[in-house]
Amino acid sequence: MNISLIQSYIALGDPDANFAHLAEQMDKALQQETKPDILVLPEMWNTGYALDQIHELADLNGERTHTFLSTFAKKNQVHVVGGSIAEKVEDRVYNTMYVFNREGRQTAKYSKIHLFCLMEEEKHLTAGVETVTFEMEDGLFAGASICYDIRFPELSRSLALAGAKVLFVPAEWPNPRLHHWRTLLSARAIENQMYVVACNRVGTSGDTTFFGHSMIIDPWGEIVAEGGEDEELISGYLDPELTDSVRQRIPVFEDRNPHLYKLD
Repeated sequence: MNISLIQSYIALGDPDANFAHLAEQMDKALQQETKPDILVLPEMWNTGYALDQIHELADLNGERTHTFLSTFAKKNQVHVVGGSIAEKVEDRVYNTMYVFNREGRQTAKYSKIHLFCLMEEEKHLTAGVETVTFEMEDGLFAGASICYDIRFPELSRSLALAGAKVLFVPAEWPNPRLHHWRTLLSARAIENQMYVVACNRVGTSGDTTFFGHSMIIDPWGEIVAEGGEDEELISGYLDPELTDSVRQRIPVFEDRNPHLYKLD
């Protein structure tokens, strides 16, 4: 399946501007010579990390986002892995990913379960409580994660054990931790013998700069495509059969000894 990652700028605290800009970028992605089957957006694209205003800015029950992404997916017959948004449910705000299929039907919803204390997320956001896998097509079974989640290898391993062949990672991963970003994503791909598709934002938010380098990594850990530090589309191809082949050649999952692993 052909896939494009929308490595985009995000306006801090301005949902209207962000919806308009993402619509333009998504339309642009479909005008490529090879039309993507899957579009992937970055993390918290509706508001950015405007945490001090997040309860006022967050999308109530995700309704605006749901309508926007569902309509786009159905109109253009494309899967949309909707990055993540600030979503308000009652008096709580979650960092939530929505996924839609070609018919515009929602196939997954995942709220980030690991909140990043260095940005004081836990003071403003509520952590999700469920891991999520979902099926796309052509044997492509996927797992959901968001940004900081990739520092927790137990999550990606549990998704792989549940059958995921690709891990989607929308992010707002900042300077100066580019080395961490590239290393962690590659590790998650190699150790789980799965594709890792990571869409990071670019630009500046307050005193923080974001370096992009969105990546598509194959189950061998080889980089299929990697962005630079500006707004751009990063495109590649996902082959579910490659995941099967790699897992057969090096049978990591069969060789595990989980009874010896002392995990809390």
